[in-house]
Amino acid sequence: MAPETHLALHHTRAAELHALAAAHRLATSAAGRPRALRTRLGWTLVEVGLRLATPGPAAPAPSS
Repeated sequence: MAPETHLALHHTRAAELHALAAAHRLATSAAGRPRALRTRLGWTLVEVGLRLATPGPAAPAPSS
């Protein structure tokens, strides 16, 4: 393959990728901000997981 052909293919593919990125940015900006809810849910799950993983207080020894 000639270097000019390779360069032309590279430029074509780069233009396609730029167009896809622009379309993706438009689609995600039009969809709103789902990250805020996703972030809150994620940190809530982390907090619940930490509470489940942390041992609770020790039970008092039974008196005989």
